[in-house]
Amino acid sequence: MSLPSVELLIDKLTEALKSYFPSDQSTLEQPIIVGIETGGYWVAEAIHRAINPSTDLGRLNISFYRDDFTKKGLHPTVSPSSLSSNIDDKTIILIDDVLHSGRTIRAAMNEIFDYGRPKRIVLAILIDRGGREIPIQADIVGETIALKSGEHIKLQGPDPLRLTLKSVGEHAG
Repeated sequence: MSLPSVELLIDKLTEALKSYFPSDQSTLEQPIIVGIETGGYWVAEAIHRAINPSTDLGRLNISFYRDDFTKKGLHPTVSPSSLSSNIDDKTIILIDDVLHSGRTIRAAMNEIFDYGRPKRIVLAILIDRGGREIPIQADIVGETIALKSGEHIKLQGPDPLRLTLKSVGEHAG
């Protein structure tokens, strides 16, 4: 399978997100771009640089909000999230690299609501690979890719950003 260019997918997401940042909008009305560590944050950084909003870039570490980290053998590292102190009534543009089960996004929304009550959350995803376990759907998708059972797609980076595909049982070398 030929994997798409990360750069082209980021450009596609950036173009789709520009409409959320009209030139006549005040700083107080501008959305806050928030990336989910780690891959989502890398994508969010590139989009934030391209759009150059007056709002700060947010970062979410959702490790302790996951409901499946013991099942998956994840060992969360403690690094704090960084989010604007006041997100009440703001539009949050939540960015992640790969949407699969929906559990990462659910965890991210739980953390966002710990910071306040946003007016709206817009979900932008680099790759939607299907396979939802909970009802989460992206508003903006770079590309949808159908994977075979046992295949996983991952964003590697941060410099350069590239997509890799591997089958369960393969070991990274």
